[in-house]
Amino acid sequence: MDRPANRCALILVGTLAAAWRASVAQALVPVPPALHLAHSGLASTSTTLSTLQIMATRAALTLGADQRPADDLVVLADNMAVLPSLPDAGYQLIYIDPPFNTGKSQARSTLQTVPDRKGDRVGFQGRRYRTRLLAESRFLDVFEDYLAFLEPRLREARRLLSKSGTLYFHIDYREAHYCKLLLDEIFGRECFLNELIWAYDYGARTKRRWPAKHDTILVYVKDPAEYYYDAEAVDREPYMAPGLVTPEKVARGKLPTDVWWHTIVPTNGAEKTGYPTQKPEGIVRRMTQASTRPGDWCLDFFAGSGTLGAVAAKLGRRYLLIDSNPDAVAVMRKRLPSATVNVCESSATPAARVRRWPSARQPDRRPSSNSPSRRGA
Repeated sequence: MDRPANRCALILVGTLAAAWRASVAQALVPVPPALHLAHSGLASTSTTLSTLQIMATRAALTLGADQRPADDLVVLADNMAVLPSLPDAGYQLIYIDPPFNTGKSQARSTLQTVPDRKGDRVGFQGRRYRTRLLAESRFLDVFEDYLAFLEPRLREARRLLSKSGTLYFHIDYREAHYCKLLLDEIFGRECFLNELIWAYDYGARTKRRWPAKHDTILVYVKDPAEYYYDAEAVDREPYMAPGLVTPEKVARGKLPTDVWWHTIVPTNGAEKTGYPTQKPEGIVRRMTQASTRPGDWCLDFFAGSGTLGAVAAKLGRRYLLIDSNPDAVAVMRKRLPSATVNVCESSATPAARVRRWPSARQPDRRPSSNSPSRRGA
């Protein structure tokens, strides 16, 4: 494209896309041949865009200190198709809830219950009810080489953290010790800040071993001498033995420790989205309050239902959420109506070693895309 045509193109972008005006004019960059981007909407995943549209959307993903998009972003993509294109040190907080490698199918069903004398469920005073499946989403959580899958993504996470930034890595007992060694190698043991334990009391209890009722959150900082942490900004919790402290302390509450007792997302709670691995806002809010300031950028590249985005929006932070599952992005579009949604397709998806196939079953609706699924919050 010659210079006059390029200037006309920039003017057209400024006219048609007011939300991008500031960032597009400063951040237009070439697009790698393997990367194809479509703006706004799951229905446009197969759309071939003009060079100008691709450049504008690519610019929106370039979040440098001086080049910020106008909107918070949700991106449908394999995260390794997007992360390498983001600038160094652009994020104060990265929270990721990657697949736990459980070897099982993760599923969540949404049911509707109505009175029916011949129903399959019995309720209070013997009344019978019939249930109807409204939707069910599931994915297989199986990896041939879990650490090989995580390593390039964690190296990108370290690169993307600001000097005062913090990574919160959410995992369960099956892989936590292996992931700790990998994170020590990537960040350095001196950058390990905490092992947080999220404890909950829900679900079945095996009688063959101690029931597993916790997740692990490994906390690493970019620079152990420069990281940001504000304990006073965190919501306090009640004392377990209020009679042993002064009334003033009881009224104020105590700071949380590294063991967090917090319920899962309630079945009928306002937060519930129906996404299989949704995490409660309460635990993500603590991380965001402690490790960011208002206006800071937060990143989750296994975004799932978008819990980090929901928390960031309420606390006045900015966010970029990435997930390769169209079902997850559909949930986030509904949960985060003010966010801009981009679709990124790459012919060089680095997921050859990953054995995961999503499956979504919704009565009277077409099945979802067969692109790789991801866990997430």
